[in-house]
Amino acid sequence: MAAHARPDATDAGFTHHCLELLAALGRPQARRMFGGQGLFVEALMVGLIVGERLYLKADAAAQPEFAAAGAEPFGYDTRGGRRVLTSYWSAPDEAMDSPAAMQPWARLALASALRAAASKAAPSKPRARASAAQPAATGSAPVPGTRRRARPA
Repeated sequence: MAAHARPDATDAGFTHHCLELLAALGRPQARRMFGGQGLFVEALMVGLIVGERLYLKADAAAQPEFAAAGAEPFGYDTRGGRRVLTSYWSAPDEAMDSPAAMQPWARLALASALRAAASKAAPSKPRARASAAQPAATGSAPVPGTRRRARPA
């Protein structure tokens, strides 16, 4: 589909078009969110439709490729007037023409989403913390709120 013939992103036709473009990844689904549509594959958010644009997930590893293709990050302004840039970058115009043209960009988005999910699932190191229930060392003052055992005579 040529760039000038694309339906508006608020149109269900544009969402359907984007889902067709991402079909090589699996079974993409769209859900309303952020005033637009979130695009998911295997429960991973790989894309976002806002306004008249498709944005794809791009982590630090994928962002240089998106930037080299002239893509831009999706951003929004907070109520306080601060600009926030997200990890979703606009799909290159030529990728919007066919599933074959979209495939390398969709794979980058899926890889970014998988890395993000893996980093969230990685267990954090348990923190060592002192327990108030541990007996105080011999010769030291008792810890407030704990009892010392009576020593047998």
